[in-house]
Amino acid sequence: MSAESASDTTHPRTPNALHAWIRALERTSTLTRDPHATFPALIGHLADRFESAPALRDPETALSYRALAERINRYARWARAEHLAPGETVCLLMSNCAEYLAIWLGLTRAGITVALLNTNLTGEALAHSIRIVSPRAIIVGPGLGERIVDIHSLFDGVTSIWRHDDGEHPAPHRLDHAIKSLPSHPLEPDECFLPSLKDRALYIYTSGTTGLPKAAIVSHFRVMQWTHWFCGLMAITPQDCMYDCLPLYHSVGGVVAAGAPLVAGATVVLRERFSASRFWQDIAQERCTLFQYIGELCRYLLASPSRDDDAKHTIRLACGNGLREDVWVPFQKRFRIPQILEYYASTEGNVSLYNCEGKPGSIGRVPPMLAHRYPITIIRTDPMTDEPIRDEQGRCVRCEPNEPGEAIGQILADPEHVQSAFDGYVDARATAAKTLRDVLKPGDAWYRTGDLMRRDQKGFYYFVDRIGDTYRWKGENVSTTEVAMILHSIPGIVDAAAYGVSVPNTEGRAGMAAIVIDKFFSLSAFQVMISQRLPAYARPMFLRVVQRIDRTATFKSQLSDLKKQSYDPKVISDPLYVSLNADEPYVPLGGHLYDQLHAEPKDA
Repeated sequence: MSAESASDTTHPRTPNALHAWIRALERTSTLTRDPHATFPALIGHLADRFESAPALRDPETALSYRALAERINRYARWARAEHLAPGETVCLLMSNCAEYLAIWLGLTRAGITVALLNTNLTGEALAHSIRIVSPRAIIVGPGLGERIVDIHSLFDGVTSIWRHDDGEHPAPHRLDHAIKSLPSHPLEPDECFLPSLKDRALYIYTSGTTGLPKAAIVSHFRVMQWTHWFCGLMAITPQDCMYDCLPLYHSVGGVVAAGAPLVAGATVVLRERFSASRFWQDIAQERCTLFQYIGELCRYLLASPSRDDDAKHTIRLACGNGLREDVWVPFQKRFRIPQILEYYASTEGNVSLYNCEGKPGSIGRVPPMLAHRYPITIIRTDPMTDEPIRDEQGRCVRCEPNEPGEAIGQILADPEHVQSAFDGYVDARATAAKTLRDVLKPGDAWYRTGDLMRRDQKGFYYFVDRIGDTYRWKGENVSTTEVAMILHSIPGIVDAAAYGVSVPNTEGRAGMAAIVIDKFFSLSAFQVMISQRLPAYARPMFLRVVQRIDRTATFKSQLSDLKKQSYDPKVISDPLYVSLNADEPYVPLGGHLYDQLHAEPKDA
C-alpha cells in the first residue's frame, strides 16, 4: 500500500465546489482495493515518506510521522504482550493530547476495538458507557483516575486498569512505563493480527434520541472514508496545519479533524479544550491554515471583544457543522475567513451533506452526479408521536420543497455503495430503532437521523431541529432521559422532566427542568448534587417548580405546553430559577433577568 500524493496539482486550491467533490471522490475511490489498508497501517507508509515532518503537536509533546509510527508499533506490541485478542475491547479515558491518538491507532492496529469514553461523564453514565462494551482493560489519562475508582463497583469483567500518567503515580499498571521497553520497529506480518476494513476500529458514544449513551460502531473502512473524504474536500497538502481543540472522543475532533490532515502529510495542533481568549493567539503562533469548528465555538469567538489581531492569521479554511446563518456572515467577515466548509453528518449515520459552495445557513447538498450514491430524502412525521406519517399504501410521505420533516438515508446492501451502510450500535435494539422499513417500497430500509430538515428548490438542506428527547447544547447532545434520571435521584424531588428551550443569541437549546418537590428539597443542595452528577453542558439552565407533570398512558412526559411556555415569567406563575453559567447558583428568574436574556447583543 502506498500513500497517495499529498500534493494536489490536478485541481487548484480554490473555493470551487466541483473541484472539492472531485478531490474527495479521487481520494476515496481506491479505499477498498486492499482490504487491510487501514488507517494505522497507512501511518507506517506515511512515516516512510514524511519521516521527521511534524504530525501531532500539543503543548507538551511533538510527534513526527516517524515517531507516531513507532508509538503505534509499541502500543500494538503492548496489546499482544497483554494477550488482548483481536475483536476485544479496551476503553480509553483521556484528555486531548498527541498520545491519545497514538494509543487508539496502536491498539486498532492490533485488531483491538477502542471505546472512546467521554471525559465529561461521571458516575452511572460513565459506568454504563463502560459496561455496554464489556472491555478487557481501561486506559486512564492524567487526572481522571479517581473517576474510575469511584465507580469501579458499578461494573465488572475488566481485567485491568492501566494509567497513562505524566508523573510517578504508584499504580501497578503504568502504560507509559510498559511501552518504553517494547520495540518500535515495524511489525512483522506474522507478529500481529492485521485487521481488515470491515472490522470494528472504534466505539464512539452518541446520545441518540433517548436514553443513556450508546456505543456506535465505527469500522476501519469508516475511519478511512472520513479521513480521505475530508482531506479531499479541504484540499489538504503537507504545508497545511490543522488547529483541533474539539474533543478527541468525538468523531469530528478525533477522526475528521485529526485524521484528514495526517492522510496528506500535514500537521495537527492539539489543544485540550477550546479557549476563546487564546484561540487566535494559538493559531497565529502555530501558523495554522485550517481549523475545525462547531457552531457554538464560532459564536463564542464572535461575542468576544474585538482585537487588533482578529484577522492576523494564516487560516485559509474553517470546516465544521452547526454554524447558523446569523453567525456565519459576521464571523466570516470579522475574522476574514477565506472559506467555510459547513457539513452535516453523524457518527453512526449514513446521511452526509456538504456545503462546498459556502452558502450561509445551509448544511449542504448532494450534487446530482452523486445522488445515486447518497440516497437521501425528507419525510413527514407526526409532531406528537415523532413517527413517520404513512399514506394509504403504508408508505412514508415525502416532504415538499421547504417543508420540514425528518431526514433519512437509504441503507443499500451493496458492496459498491459501502458509504450508505449503517453499522449501528452495540445494542441491537438501538440499531433496530434507528432503522425504518417499507419506506418508499416494500422491503427497503432507511436510517433515521432524528433531525428535522428542509430542502429548498435548489437542493440545499437546512437544519430545523432535533426530533425526540435529545437536544444540542454547547456542541454536545444532551439526553433528557439521562438528565431526568439524575434529577429523580436528588432528595426532595418527587417527579421531574427535562427538555430544551431556545435562548436568543445562542446555538442549540438550553436545558430546562420541570420538577415536583416536597418539603425536603433544598435549592442549594440541588446545586451541589447536580454539579457532581452531570457534566456542565447537561445541567439545566432553567428550573420550573410545578405541581405535577402530566404523563401519557405509557408514562412518557407530556411536555408540549412546558416547551411552549419556555421560561417566560409573564405567562408562568410557577416559581422559576436560572443559573446563567453551570458553576453559578440558581437565582429567581424575574422580568429583569428575562429581559436581559432577550436583549439584542451589543456590536462587537
